Amino acid sequence: MAHSYRVRIWSLQTRKNSNGRITSYRVRWQVGGTEFAESFKTRAQADSFRADLVSAQRRGESFDLPSGLPSSAGRTAEDMSWFDFTREYVDMKWPDLAATARQTVAESLIRVMPVFTPAGRNAPEPHEVRSALRQWGYNTGLRQSEEIPADVQAILRWCSRNTTSVRTVQSPDVLRELQRAVTRRLDGKPYAPTVARKTRSVLWNALDYAVERNLIDTNPLATVKWTAMPKGRRKVDRRAVPNPMQARALLAAVGETLRSGPRLVAFFGAMYYAALRPEEVAALTKRNLSLPEPRFNSEAGQREYGWGELHLGDANPHVGARWTDSGRPRDQRHLKSRAAGEGRAVPCPPPLTALLWEHIDTYGFGEGGLVFHGERGGEIPMITYTRVWRAARERALTAEAQTTPLARRPYDLRHAAVSTWLAAGVDPARVASWAGHSVSVLYEIYASFLDGGESAARQRIEAVLGTGPR
Repeated sequence: MAHSYRVRIWSLQTRKNSNGRITSYRVRWQVGGTEFAESFKTRAQADSFRADLVSAQRRGESFDLPSGLPSSAGRTAEDMSWFDFTREYVDMKWPDLAATARQTVAESLIRVMPVFTPAGRNAPEPHEVRSALRQWGYNTGLRQSEEIPADVQAILRWCSRNTTSVRTVQSPDVLRELQRAVTRRLDGKPYAPTVARKTRSVLWNALDYAVERNLIDTNPLATVKWTAMPKGRRKVDRRAVPNPMQARALLAAVGETLRSGPRLVAFFGAMYYAALRPEEVAALTKRNLSLPEPRFNSEAGQREYGWGELHLGDANPHVGARWTDSGRPRDQRHLKSRAAGEGRAVPCPPPLTALLWEHIDTYGFGEGGLVFHGERGGEIPMITYTRVWRAARERALTAEAQTTPLARRPYDLRHAAVSTWLAAGVDPARVASWAGHSVSVLYEIYASFLDGGESAARQRIEAVLGTGPR
């Protein structure tokens, strides 16, 4: 750990409100050219803290550069604070994580931070701590490449000095608090099962790392009965899935929504007709398309379109520029549930073929052959297509339908595509392959849509056996 003997300590400063009343006392000091500051409610507290700094300086002690405190005030390596440990854990994981996973790790650790944060001690406001951790403390890329604002530095130093030791995680009381932090929000409402599972997974992995670092002997979570975990499997809400008529009405409404709507009809069409995820649509390029040329029907006086195929290879999930290595809002990744370089082929039905050809004829291809691009080039921002979808939903649905979950998210178009395939009697294994997940996940998420197919299958078996209703 870096230390310095170059220390300068200033006199106390007082802070006053608009009425001239003193609200706090501030101690300022400098270590190796870096300035530090702490505020206290009373003069006695500030004087005591400053006196400790002066005494250490007179004894010739070195001062710790990250925290600004005398070496004697620091913790031993075996008694690392929870914040210092989790920051080290994030730094260790950062290079190998996708941008979305980096954000997941940070948010999970933020959820459990209150368990290790003491009350009082001139503690910052909880929302300030969460913001500092999200923006800087658990963001290795920014913390190592940009200068951290002074107010954030003060909060992170407070976390370093005041969060409890990693060893406290072995206490039964702390384990009970952790289980609550993993399963319930600050307002007491339960997290969704997927959120709770992700948080527990990150916490479990972090404590495995603590064992590896010899900070604790064993992972204490292995002894916890997680009875409070929210119950429920991942499944689609049937009320949110539009039927074919509703889906076509929504796509038509997108085309009528100015200014960006016309550029996004085929974007949403790819989600509805081919069950693409938004990040897969955003990554589509010219080389991913295998579309038959349209044929002109002279008798009907219009062009006709046939079946094509989409050969997916990449996905560009939107996570925010703060989490990506490139500094761009989208992170270029391989397909979900696929190894790097492993693609997926999806059939492109005639209605989608028509939408794609119309889009290409009108807007052409963007840089690098990008199919969907903004007016000024580049990727279409997530906020743009989200706003268009909300406006189109208001245009296409009745006031009563707008109060329901129906098509509340663009992702519901993907669910509509998969449910349509299942309703058409397509083999579930083939549906899972087209949708880009395993058969087991298909049965878990779309169980309610598979019920009807199972009923029909039973009726066919009864017909063969001659045991049907008489």
